[in-house]
Amino acid sequence: MGKLTVRALRAVLVMVLTGTVFVQAMMVWALVSGNDPEDGTLPLTALRVVTILGIGAAQVALVCVWRLVAMVRRGTVFSHAAFRYVDGIIGAIVATALVWFSVTGLNAPGQRDDPGVTLIMGGIGVAILGVALIVLVLRMLLAQAVDRDVEAARMQAELNEVI
Repeated sequence: MGKLTVRALRAVLVMVLTGTVFVQAMMVWALVSGNDPEDGTLPLTALRVVTILGIGAAQVALVCVWRLVAMVRRGTVFSHAAFRYVDGIIGAIVATALVWFSVTGLNAPGQRDDPGVTLIMGGIGVAILGVALIVLVLRMLLAQAVDRDVEAARMQAELNEVI
């Protein structure tokens, strides 16, 4: 990965992380202060709590991606240490799906006249879980690459002994 690519990705990660922390802080402030500028029909307190949790899951994924980029830059991504961060990303995606299903459940009573919205939202939750499965497949590919890298290092060591 080139230096420009790493810098660009890190800049994006910093901007997104800063934005999410700001939004999270505003949500917490709205919960703590009790000042609700909106008077909607949905239970806003529950939605704010769910949003704070969802943003937290996204932040976990951002930090894991940051760490993986650092490992790529150092050339150590094909090691067992990378699995911890990939597992963190998978967990964050699954948590995001659970948060989305919570939002769907909170929104469902207001959609009695149009249940299609709830079905679409449920479908989006299933799609989010599909992304977690894709990352799981990529984790399996990483495991194969790590195993091959370890095997190649072992074979190189044996070859060096012979020579």
